[in-house]
Amino acid sequence: MTQLSDRLWSDAVQDVLHAGRRMDHRGWVPATAGNLSRRLDDGRIAITRSGGHKGFLTEQDVIEIDPEGRPLDSGQRASAETLLHTQLYASDPTIGAVLHGHSVAATVLSMAIKAPVLTLAGYELLKVFEGQSTHDTAIDVPLFANDQDIARLATIVAPSLGKMPAGYVIRGHGVYVWGRNMAMALARLEGLEFLLACELERLKS
Repeated sequence: MTQLSDRLWSDAVQDVLHAGRRMDHRGWVPATAGNLSRRLDDGRIAITRSGGHKGFLTEQDVIEIDPEGRPLDSGQRASAETLLHTQLYASDPTIGAVLHGHSVAATVLSMAIKAPVLTLAGYELLKVFEGQSTHDTAIDVPLFANDQDIARLATIVAPSLGKMPAGYVIRGHGVYVWGRNMAMALARLEGLEFLLACELERLKS
């Protein structure tokens, strides 16, 4: 790789490592849960390898995959859920980062709520999501059934692509959020997790 290419890759890797530490600090990626990725301006995709603890990632724990999710090094193994990342990148060329975590709020709420969506309404923090300029609004967060067949799950998610400003939740599993860059993806993740925690508190009352 050229010097510029090396620097772009290093920046992407550091973004992933920072996001992993941030998500671990908040308790959103317990054990080896979750996966994180960042798309470079040149189209390459950096993603966490399978099985690593996201709070203790090293540069060697971030691997390169092609747009179909195949590791460029055949000896490396990406997360089983890589397809859900590449699906988002393929759907929108402006997406630069995708984050997936497993919080208590997302897990419990998605199992307790039987409706196909969780409606978030009236919260000031809704303004963190794209297209929202007031608290006086409502956003539906789709709740998809968990499935170990990721290719099949991707086909269920597909019709909602482009219509999920706050991301989505896999029932009993966790959240997926994304943004133009890692900072935006993290802001949206923190916003969604805050609102899910608020909804969980309301469910208890």
